[in-house]
Amino acid sequence: MSEEASKETGEVAIPIAPGEPLIHYDIHEEPRYGWVVCGALSAINGFTWGILASFGVYLSYYINNLTFPGTSDLDYTFIGGVNFSMALLSAPLVNLSTRKFGTNPPMYCGCFMFSGGFIAASFATEFWHLVLSQGILVGLGTGFVWQPATPVLPQWFNKNRSLAQGIAASGAGVGGIIFSAATTPMIDNLSLAWALRITGIVSFGVLLIASILIRDRNTTVRPQIKIFDVNLLKRPRVWLLIGYSFFNILGYIVTIYSLSAFAVSIGLTQHEGGTVTTIMNLGTALGRPFVGVVSDRCGRMTVITLLTAFNMLIIFAIWIPLHSYGLLIFFALLVGATAGLYWSTIAPLCAEVVELQELPSTLSLMWLTVSLPSLCESRVPVLCD
Repeated sequence: MSEEASKETGEVAIPIAPGEPLIHYDIHEEPRYGWVVCGALSAINGFTWGILASFGVYLSYYINNLTFPGTSDLDYTFIGGVNFSMALLSAPLVNLSTRKFGTNPPMYCGCFMFSGGFIAASFATEFWHLVLSQGILVGLGTGFVWQPATPVLPQWFNKNRSLAQGIAASGAGVGGIIFSAATTPMIDNLSLAWALRITGIVSFGVLLIASILIRDRNTTVRPQIKIFDVNLLKRPRVWLLIGYSFFNILGYIVTIYSLSAFAVSIGLTQHEGGTVTTIMNLGTALGRPFVGVVSDRCGRMTVITLLTAFNMLIIFAIWIPLHSYGLLIFFALLVGATAGLYWSTIAPLCAEVVELQELPSTLSLMWLTVSLPSLCESRVPVLCD
């Protein structure tokens, strides 16, 4: 196909290897199965990140019931930081596994690790057992299930790429609402051990089905999956993405993980603080698809810039002088809807900065970048106290 014909049809020529024929990939094509992949990734986000977002319920139980004598409050928060950061630090290992075995096999392994981490935690008798199970193993499971699926979604979309990513990312908010509301009754009516086991069993079933439904288009797109692509660091635009990722997540983490503690600090009850977190998750579920639609229509760079500036404005205009429960609920809804725009836009944004074939390696670099602020995330509420 000639270059002129390719431009007319919206196709681009993708070289597979020297001496082999080119594959012509239509950048405007959006197969319907892409929406199945979108739904599967939304379920993965809900039953990984959504479950991790409910760690505050376990944290409160561990602290208030002195589950492991001699363990400080700050030690307990370390578990939340470990599982979050391990999900991101596992990027090179996940890339190596995906390159060798394909997209789905590492995801199946992640299902067993994630579920196994919660079930193993239910039998923990020492604090270090909890770190290894609910911390490291759950974090690795999250990374192995979620990371291979994330770069797959942009392969199926072009015009509606940010919308699809927003819908997928909203699953984390839905999962956060479900498990934040369900975990406390499970602990009260059954036990801590059975709450952990039920979470592990249910998540295994959902994640396994979602992993089976994930299908990549690697035979068409031919992604370049590398453990770590040093050549990406030679590009100024990639460095701008790295800076954006680090500072965006740092501000996001400080905000969302201190809202509940802030509620208590202004005289509200622990229950009201939990309600604030639930409202924030509701904002996440509703806001991320909307951000995706606006990004597709108005430009991803433009929307990201405006929403980042908006978040900075409401921090100073609403949060700092805030002293009422009603206004805090309103602020939590706004923050939930807009502050997590990174998770719904980073994959489409990377797809604009690098070639689609380089997307897995670029996302791996972004996950490594945000792992450092993520490690300290859940320690913020205790430090605020």
